[in-house]
Amino acid sequence: MRVAVLGAGSWGTTFAKILADGGAEVVLWARRPELAREISESKRNSDYLPGINLPRSLRASSNLEFVLHEAEQVYIAVPSRSLRENLDAIRDLLSPESVVVSLMKGVEKGTRLRMSEVLYEELALAPERVAVASGPNLALEIAREQPTAAVISSESLETATAIAMVATNPYFRSFVNTDVIGTEFGGVLKNLIAVAIGIVDGVGYGENTKASIITRGLAEMTDFSVAYGARPETLSGLAGLGDLIATCESPLSRNNTAGRLLGQGYSFSEVIKQMNQTAEGLSSVAPILELALAKGVEMPIVSQVAEVLAGTLNPRDIAPHLTTDPTPQGE
Repeated sequence: MRVAVLGAGSWGTTFAKILADGGAEVVLWARRPELAREISESKRNSDYLPGINLPRSLRASSNLEFVLHEAEQVYIAVPSRSLRENLDAIRDLLSPESVVVSLMKGVEKGTRLRMSEVLYEELALAPERVAVASGPNLALEIAREQPTAAVISSESLETATAIAMVATNPYFRSFVNTDVIGTEFGGVLKNLIAVAIGIVDGVGYGENTKASIITRGLAEMTDFSVAYGARPETLSGLAGLGDLIATCESPLSRNNTAGRLLGQGYSFSEVIKQMNQTAEGLSSVAPILELALAKGVEMPIVSQVAEVLAGTLNPRDIAPHLTTDPTPQGE
């Protein structure tokens, strides 16, 4: 199986390692030629995965045509904001039977489309040629070969199963479902809750506050996703609750880190300057709230995060609003 991975950041490189360790012939696309050389020659990606030895079989290139040549599966791990321009570059290079897998967890600003919807639109692919991967997947832990699992989702169970077989090795197990909507929204929404957890952590609140936000955050995630056609059980699985726990609890999470900086008093622009990698949650807040409004779904936690980002809410005031309400409600 010859596969291509587009995007040599921490997650793209880690997923390339997963695939290579599972026995696939993997070529990784890096935008910068010097990074491609380091990966191919030194088997290291010191910018994003310091200290990790990459598989000897893994190759990298900055030449998209070479990377995509005869690739049967193409995994995309670029920032959501730059997806369209990257798709424009690869459209004519894809093999006619290639399956495209989104490793991204974002919603496109402006169009409010999920990443798989952008793939459908830009590449004119049939649903059975598109899949998404999600789950509790902190890149550095997986690169260190700490055991974990993920969900591969496609409208075609056959497609999801074929991808899961390739994306499985002794330390990484892929499960399958056909709920693309729930799987994708789980990966997007947990980032927003992780930002909220980071904020209260930065402020100095404790475990009770964080547990309350995680629990109510899962309810928000589920209500939103079901309103858009997801199955509720997807949000209680790896792509929802599993991903939520990992992202909220780990200092390796970029969204948690961004939130913590906000809680410590840094402005949104200052946080962006300090982050050397994309925190997708920050750019997904506005489009998710627009989508929630369209369906009449209340999202108090995400709304409070938006106010902190806008500078209209003191981070110290976020937790009482999230965990208490004068009106009695069911859990």
